[in-house]
Amino acid sequence: MSTNTTTPESKRIEPRWLFPLIDAILVVISFALAYLLRYELQLIRPVLDPFRREFTPYLPYALLLALILYINYSNNGLYRNVRERTWLEEVTLIGNGVAFGTVILLAVFFVFQPLVTSRLMLIYVAAISVAMLSLARLVRRWVLAYLRNKGIGVQRVLIVGMGDTGQAVLRAILARTELGYKVVGYLDDNPRKGDVDIGRVPGLGNTRNLRAAIRTHGVDIVISTLRWKHYDLILETARICRQTGVEVRLVPDIFQLNMRQVQVETLDGIPLLGISGPESFRGADRLVKRALDIIIVVLTSVAWVPVFLVTALAVKLDSSGPVIYRQQRIGENGREFSMYKFRTMVTNADELRDQIIEQHQLDPRHPKIPDDPRITKVGKFLRRLSLDELPNLINVLRGEMSMVGPRPPMPDEVALYEPWHRQRLNIIPGITGLWQVSGRSEVPFDEMCLLDIYYIENWSLKMDIQILLRTIPRVLLRSGAY
Repeated sequence: MSTNTTTPESKRIEPRWLFPLIDAILVVISFALAYLLRYELQLIRPVLDPFRREFTPYLPYALLLALILYINYSNNGLYRNVRERTWLEEVTLIGNGVAFGTVILLAVFFVFQPLVTSRLMLIYVAAISVAMLSLARLVRRWVLAYLRNKGIGVQRVLIVGMGDTGQAVLRAILARTELGYKVVGYLDDNPRKGDVDIGRVPGLGNTRNLRAAIRTHGVDIVISTLRWKHYDLILETARICRQTGVEVRLVPDIFQLNMRQVQVETLDGIPLLGISGPESFRGADRLVKRALDIIIVVLTSVAWVPVFLVTALAVKLDSSGPVIYRQQRIGENGREFSMYKFRTMVTNADELRDQIIEQHQLDPRHPKIPDDPRITKVGKFLRRLSLDELPNLINVLRGEMSMVGPRPPMPDEVALYEPWHRQRLNIIPGITGLWQVSGRSEVPFDEMCLLDIYYIENWSLKMDIQILLRTIPRVLLRSGAY
C-alpha cells in the first residue's frame, strides 16, 4: 500500500529543486539588504565599530546559512506538498529554521573570531530572511491555487464508498479547489448510490468496477472511505491500486466522525475522545457572525443606499408592478420568512414557473435558466450584477439572513429534498455563500448542497471574510450569473 504523500512527478507543477534554490537566493538577498541597513543606511549607528566593511566576506556566511536552512527545512518537510500544512505552519517552520541557523552563525563567529563580526547585521538578516521566505511561500500558494483552478497539475481522484465520510471527502475537494484535486467519480456497493450521479460527479457503479474505473478515467489517487469492518475489501482495493500504479489513501474509522466534534482528553496518559453534537453558530460564534453582518451593512450604507434608490427608480420606470418583490423562503431550521428582492421579472412570473421548469427539463430543486423569458430588460442587467439582491440587506438587518450562508430555498423546493440535503438548512441563510463563489448558477444542486454543508461544518470568521472578498470579483465579472 502506498504511503507516499507527495505529488507524483507527472503531476508536479514545480520541480523539486526550485524552492531550495529560491530559498538560497533569498538568503543571499537578505544578507545584501542587511548589509545595506547596517553599513549604508546605518539605522543604528555603532559606537565601537565606525569602520565600513566590505560585503564580499559575508558571502560564505550567506551560503552557510542557506545550507543550514536547506537541511533544516528538508528534515522538517517544508519542501513537501503545500497541502500538508497551512501557511502559518510554514511560517513557524521558517522562523525556527532561521533562528537555528542564526545561532549556528553566532557560534561560528565566536569560535573563529573572523573580521566580519557584526551581530547587528545577523539580526537584520534573520528578520529579513523570515519575512522574505514567508512571503515567497505565500506567493507560491497563490500561484499554485491559480494554476490548479485552471486545471494545471490537478490530481484525478476516485472515491470508494459514498457514505457520510465519502460525502465529507467530496465536500472538502469541491470547496478547496486550490488543493489540486478533481473527483472523476465514485464507487459504492449500494446500487441506490453507485449508479447515481452527485452533481457533476458520476457514480461509476460498485467496487468491482475499480480496475476499469482507474483505467478509463486516468485516476491518480484512490481515496477509500470504507469502514474497517470491510477489511478484506480495503485490502483488495489497495492491491488493485498497487498493480495499476495508483496511490491509495484510507480514511480511518475515527474520521468517520467530524473531527471538529471530537474533544481529546487524557486520563493519566490514557487518551479519551469526547463526541459532541454540531455546535456551529451557537453562543459567541453566533454573536460574532451577527456583529459582522451589522457592521458591514452599516459601514457600506453610504455606497449601497444611493444604488438602492437608483435601482428602485429603474425598476419602476421599466415595467408595471411592485418595485420590491417579496417571496416566501425557508430559513434556519426550516422556518419560513419573507425575502425581499428587486422585481426582475414580469408580474405573473410565479404562474409561469412550473411551465418553464417542465419546458426546459430543469432540476425543480434548484431551477436556473440562462435566458429566462420572464426577466425584464432592467431585470437582466440587475441579475448580472446581483443588484436585485440589495433588498436582502433588509432581511440581514432583521436577523432573517446573514451576509454569508446558504441561499434560502423556496418551500416547494425543500419538499423535494432528500434527508441529507436538509443539512443546508441548519444555519441562517445568506446573501452570498461558498457555492456562489464556486460557480453560482453553473454549480448543480447536489454540489451546491455539499458546498453549503462544508461551510456549516467548517465555519469561521476568516471563512466569511474570504467568501465576501471572493464575491466581489465574481459579481464584477458576472461569473455564472443568470
